Amino acid sequence: MRRSYKYLALLAFIAVLAVAATWPLVGQTPSSADHLVVYGDVVYFYPPGNPRNCILNNHFKRGEPVGFRMTAINPATGKRDRATQLVVHLTYGGKALDLPMRDRQTEKQPERDFFVAKWIVPDDAPTGIVRYTVTGKDPQGRTGEFKPFEVAASQITIVE
Repeated sequence: MRRSYKYLALLAFIAVLAVAATWPLVGQTPSSADHLVVYGDVVYFYPPGNPRNCILNNHFKRGEPVGFRMTAINPATGKRDRATQLVVHLTYGGKALDLPMRDRQTEKQPERDFFVAKWIVPDDAPTGIVRYTVTGKDPQGRTGEFKPFEVAASQITIVE
């Protein structure tokens, strides 16, 4: 009988450990598997062959092409779903724009495992910071958002 209590106590201890292993640690999000991880960069988007094409940049003049390159990863699988919908949300000079992104990957260029959107800085755009975020939603309904650092020097900025 005493042996039964030992086994019962051991089983109870194992059950408590199993439950405790699923508790989030301080600072952790309890369930991040239901949110996409969205990230990327901003570059010049000149036509192919232009020496400035795809160079990282955050200062643009009126008329220059701003390129957004982003991806959204499902944290449960670690993979990108090409059917995910990403949208760049821009705010500048009192205007708001939503730019749908497109999948850049093709059969001829499978290494381009990301989404893109292009914005030409308009002639009437005032100089200064352009705020933007990127939101994503995959076919399973998971969502995610990218926001650049809140540091003025790292924001997209329209210059003379």
